[in-house]
Amino acid sequence: MDKIICNNCGKEVDIDKVVLHQLREQVSKEQAEKNKAELEKAKAQFEKEKADEIAFGIKKALQDTELKNKEKGDELRKRKEENVELEKRLAKIEKDKKASEEKARKDEAEKFRLDRLAYEKRISDMQKSLDEAKRKGNQGSQQAQGDVLEIDLKKKLTETFTYDTIKDIPTGVRGADIIQEVRNKFGKTAGIILWETKRQKAWNKNWLAKLKEDMRKISASDCILVSDILPSTVKSYDRLDNVWVTSYEYAIKLSTVLRIGILNVAIARAGASHTDDNLRRFYEIVNSDKFRHTLEARKEIIAVMEKDLEADKTSTDRKWRRQEAIIEKLKSNHRDLYGMLEDHIPSLKSLSDSDMFELESGESEEDKEQSLF
Repeated sequence: MDKIICNNCGKEVDIDKVVLHQLREQVSKEQAEKNKAELEKAKAQFEKEKADEIAFGIKKALQDTELKNKEKGDELRKRKEENVELEKRLAKIEKDKKASEEKARKDEAEKFRLDRLAYEKRISDMQKSLDEAKRKGNQGSQQAQGDVLEIDLKKKLTETFTYDTIKDIPTGVRGADIIQEVRNKFGKTAGIILWETKRQKAWNKNWLAKLKEDMRKISASDCILVSDILPSTVKSYDRLDNVWVTSYEYAIKLSTVLRIGILNVAIARAGASHTDDNLRRFYEIVNSDKFRHTLEARKEIIAVMEKDLEADKTSTDRKWRRQEAIIEKLKSNHRDLYGMLEDHIPSLKSLSDSDMFELESGESEEDKEQSLF
């Protein structure tokens, strides 16, 4: 019984050897399993330690990386702030540069504008000076032409009317040019003709009033205006506003006619005989040129006043008619208003139109009459 047959080979084998072999295999198996478990445990421990080490390394690396990233972030933020500050400085420099360029451009533009204005002013002043020189030249030319006309007329009057005294206008009479004292052959003055010469480009009716004023200042018998340009109604000569108007061609002929009339009037005055000295002096005053001028001046003033009065009357009448129309319209509106209210306010039905307007104005008829005064 110490031997057994092996199932595999069929040989006899000692039980002790088999048991020992089995024990060895079992022990070996158990040892192997134990070693395997320890190995697994050691491997697991190693893996764990390795994993912890790796995790620690990763954590440390992450921390280092985070620290480095933080440092880099701080550096980047610092660089960014520096870049922002630099950009601000660059922007300020650019802005200052643009402002400086704009100021320089504006200064240059203003300088150019002022230079242009100064140039234009110089041109304008030169043009004004040129125009003034032309005007003075034209005035001088016109004045010279007028002087020539006056001198020539004075010469012709002196040659034609040898008995008369032809002289220049005295100081204080600015509008006229020549005084012709009409004298008879005995040297007695019969009257005065006042002359004015005009050599202008256009006719001016204001010349007439000025010459009449000058005529009245020296109590002249009549006045003559000689002009190159005549009104359209005057062909050769005519009397306008008590002033004789003629051309240079007809001046001497007109003067001849007026002179004869003045001499005849003087003869008539001298031939009048009055026994009463006061009546004679009164007759002389009434027939004098000064008295005639005074009446003419008063007549002209009355005509102007009548014209102004007529204009005032027309204006006042128009104003009254306008006010009357407004009052009538207001009365009609009042009647419409009371017509709408009388059904709702019984006390208004007994009011007449006059009562309504009296109630509206707050005045009685007596108050209205008193207010008119």
